[in-house]
Amino acid sequence: MYGCQQVLIKPNQDLRAILEFICEQSNKLANCGTYYARQLYFKTGKIIGRHDLSCLLKGNPHFQSLYSHVAQQTLTSVAESFKSFKELSKLFNAGKLANEPKLSQYKKNSLKLATFPEADVKLKDGLLRLPLGSKVKAWFGLDAFYLPMPSNLNFADIKEIRILPRNRCFYAEFIYKLEVEKPVLDPNKALGIDHGIDNWLTCVSNIGTSFIVDGK
Repeated sequence: MYGCQQVLIKPNQDLRAILEFICEQSNKLANCGTYYARQLYFKTGKIIGRHDLSCLLKGNPHFQSLYSHVAQQTLTSVAESFKSFKELSKLFNAGKLANEPKLSQYKKNSLKLATFPEADVKLKDGLLRLPLGSKVKAWFGLDAFYLPMPSNLNFADIKEIRILPRNRCFYAEFIYKLEVEKPVLDPNKALGIDHGIDNWLTCVSNIGTSFIVDGK
């Protein structure tokens, strides 16, 4: 299982410019991917896969403006949306879905989520290093930007970090692995639950314990 912790980023002017650039390029790349995916569907009825979409657009300037794995994650989200459309269309045609699904649309003048896989992120002196694309380094002399590591999370458990633009702010979403202990159940013990009016739940076990949940 995985958890998600969302942290509001409080960027200075330079960091804000970087975050806006990344999310803007992610959106433009998603629009390019959506265009090719739509054209393939209209002409052949086929849904493009994420690997094919990445290979097709690896020379795209918006792809090259992002770190390669970040660009691939953006195109993966495009491919998955078309895959979902195909599956929902089958349900609609079979009469199992009330509303007809629609193909993904373009988003103009918008910012899109950018996802950094954990393999590309490094931790040093309490700061997370998130890499930028080679084109950005050539254009602006920057190869990475930095965010503080949340003190309540273990870096080894983090699977990806997402830069989420929302309401003119930026959030860092930390996706991390959860260690969930499976409860040990005793099949010889049972709990009877009676739903009432005055008392919401009256509960009695077969080992002589009981409790009441008041619904008022």
